[in-house]
Amino acid sequence: MSPSQESVFPEYEAETSQTSKLIKKFKETPFVPIGMGGFFAVVAYGLYKLKHRGDMKMSLHLIHMRVAAQGFAVGALTCGVLYSMFREYVVKPKE
Repeated sequence: MSPSQESVFPEYEAETSQTSKLIKKFKETPFVPIGMGGFFAVVAYGLYKLKHRGDMKMSLHLIHMRVAAQGFAVGALTCGVLYSMFREYVVKPKE
C-alpha cells in the first residue's frame, strides 16, 4: 500500500495483535468466554468421570454430560444477553 492511499479500515490496522482483539471482545461480551470455558470444564469432568461411572451405560453417561455442557453454555449466553440488555437500556443514559 502506498503512503498516499488512505486505509479503508483504519481501526483494524491499528489493532494487529490477536491478544488485544481478544481482550477487547472479552470486555464487550464477558459471558461468551465464560460459557466456553464452562462448557470445556464440564466436558473435561465428564471424560474424567467416565472411568468411575459404575454400572451406568456409556450412552446414558454421555447424554448427561452433553446436556450439562449445553446447559452451562446456554445459561452463560443467556446471562450475557441479559447483561448487555441491562447495560444498554438501564445503565445507558437516556438521550
